[in-house]
Amino acid sequence: MVDSATFWDKAAEKYARTPIRDIPSYEYTLERTASYLRSDDRVLELGCGTGSTALRLAQNVDEIVATDIAPAMLAVGRRRATEQGVTNVHLVEATAENPPEGPFDAVLAFNLLHLVDDLDASLAAIRDRLKPGALFISKTFCIAPGRNSFKLHAIRLILPLMQLLGKAPPVRFLTEEQLDRAIIRAGFDLVEQDSFPATDPRRFLVARRR
Repeated sequence: MVDSATFWDKAAEKYARTPIRDIPSYEYTLERTASYLRSDDRVLELGCGTGSTALRLAQNVDEIVATDIAPAMLAVGRRRATEQGVTNVHLVEATAENPPEGPFDAVLAFNLLHLVDDLDASLAAIRDRLKPGALFISKTFCIAPGRNSFKLHAIRLILPLMQLLGKAPPVRFLTEEQLDRAIIRAGFDLVEQDSFPATDPRRFLVARRR
């Protein structure tokens, strides 16, 4: 079994070449996120991967510090930033439990929270990096009651073998209710809650630091 950083390092180039499966949902996520951002914001993105989302949102803010645990992912992101002429996105190696120091006007975490080693520690670190009243915006794979039961069962059966072979990272199976409660417990008030797309939902949350 490989650790998360090694898995994502090895997957970086293939990940960069893989097209987004659900463009409408991705674009909607960007649209909802951008609606909360301001031109003078300093933003932290955790688990940025190859930087695609940070580069798309860069035009909406003053600066984005985009982090990932995998150096190879960040190398792809830096290459893309140079190719696109984006100068206000800074890609940094860091974990969700120990991100760069703030304060930030917003923290973003897309498709990440089900992959972190310690959810409560990660959420506490996110809260500490935000200004009072600032926003945490996330989108997370969750178990939705009554949906995807067959698919989820199959994933749970095959995942340990894939992890043993180094073909999958460690994954946390959260319900939407568990995720919501964890974020509230960490010192946030929920501002917006949604789950989309209908066929394979991800939990989209906007939360304000108390």
